[in-house]
Amino acid sequence: MIVYGVALLSACLILGMVIGEALGVALNVEANVGGVGIAMLFLVFASNSEKFKTLTEGSAGSGIKFWSAMYIPIVVAMAARQNVAAAVDGGLLALLAGIAAVVVSFALVPILSKIGNSPATDDQKEQGAA
Repeated sequence: MIVYGVALLSACLILGMVIGEALGVALNVEANVGGVGIAMLFLVFASNSEKFKTLTEGSAGSGIKFWSAMYIPIVVAMAARQNVAAAVDGGLLALLAGIAAVVVSFALVPILSKIGNSPATDDQKEQGAA
């Protein structure tokens, strides 16, 4: 039942946008400050909490897991598009900073993948055998 996933996503988005607008007013900024990111955090916490455990099991759980998985890439793509548009308007230095960040990120992928694939310790091997 994907409908439950959409309902949870909508509730998280509305709550995140309200908090983002409130932060904007509190900081005297004429913008929503992190509303979509806050909504994403709410969705992650809600979909992994014990309170929503009954919703995340069975056919309803597939809808929530689907929208939880889809929401993060969509938000990242939206933010990346805004960053590129701002960089183009910002001039050469902003473009160079963006390109440098991408190059450094790509360079760190092999290093981070080695950290994630570290060999198991003796304690972990014993626990796996038990």
